[in-house]
Amino acid sequence: MISNVNDRTIDKLLRQQAALAAFGSFAFKERSLLAILTEAARICAASLEVPFCKVCRYRAAEDDLLIEAGCGWNTGVVGRVISRADETSPQGRAYVTREPVIIRDIRAANNLALPDFYQQHGIVSTVDVVIATREGTPYGVLEIDSPTLHQYDQHDINFLTGFANVLAEAVATTRRNQAMQILLDQQKLLAEELQHRVRNNLQMVSAMLYNYSRTGIDDKAREEVSSISNRVTTLAQIYDSLLGVGLSETIDLQSYLQQLCSFLPGLQDDRNWKVQLNCQAESLMLPLNQITVLGMIVAELVTNSYRHAFPNMAGAINLTLASSMIGKAILSVHDNGVGFDTTGTTTRRGIGLVRKLMEQIGGTVQVHSDRGTCWTLAFPVEPSLMLS
Repeated sequence: MISNVNDRTIDKLLRQQAALAAFGSFAFKERSLLAILTEAARICAASLEVPFCKVCRYRAAEDDLLIEAGCGWNTGVVGRVISRADETSPQGRAYVTREPVIIRDIRAANNLALPDFYQQHGIVSTVDVVIATREGTPYGVLEIDSPTLHQYDQHDINFLTGFANVLAEAVATTRRNQAMQILLDQQKLLAEELQHRVRNNLQMVSAMLYNYSRTGIDDKAREEVSSISNRVTTLAQIYDSLLGVGLSETIDLQSYLQQLCSFLPGLQDDRNWKVQLNCQAESLMLPLNQITVLGMIVAELVTNSYRHAFPNMAGAINLTLASSMIGKAILSVHDNGVGFDTTGTTTRRGIGLVRKLMEQIGGTVQVHSDRGTCWTLAFPVEPSLMLS
């Protein structure tokens, strides 16, 4: 007989330990605090073989305990019923004393002021343990309830206390995550507002430069102003891309180049161009600083091709992007225009500007002008980004 009792006790302890481990795993993954509290009530009720369990949250302003989550209760109990945070209720007594409160027969406890739902559900036995925190006031109380007389031993109290400790840590972690998310959301809103303003200002500057280029200035000055306008517009397009994907640390260069090629032809002068701008690019995630530099370079090279490579206003410009497994990517801009002498020191075709920009991202530039002009831009890529 004693052996059978011990076997049942060991089996019960093993089941409780398994339940505690399962809850810890669940709470670690779950983000919803209400879901965590509800699952805690369900597991506790099942582990101690009672139909009712509830989690009460302490409300400092009201100095009471609200039933935040529960298992087995009728509609209208969870989220509405409260108890005073003092020794007139089982949960209040546990909260005030910070000690487990065990009431085998609540009908004999004449010194308690119980809410009506105890009688409505026929509650007879209760056990309450405090959900403590490492610092500050406890979160609240964990309580199990039974409509029959129930004899709870020290193993049951230890299980509930351990469960309440795990629950307290889950509550603290969820609160920290929620607070962090609020800060991140606020930072995101501020950053998005800043991006909107920067983008709008860039577009305004670009429009002003464009309007100025159409005044009575000479052709050379007009060309220089138009070049600056195109660069500013390119930056504005980068911010448009940023706003489209949120505040990600990286952007897909493939998508960005495709957007760039779709609007660059419209930035050229009013002549009847018959130039085909093609883009073949692999997907490649890059940090914003690299995207900015490469966008400026592509805009510069494409614009230069339009201005200098096609005297008959017809031809093709091809962009290709490919990455290798040695931490490097190659971006080429190749036109089939008239070409130019790349051996001189002139910066008329943007060689100096392109090289300075590529130096900023640790890249190199090669230019060949034979049956057109081909710019080859090689730049480093983080291996983790190449695999993403």
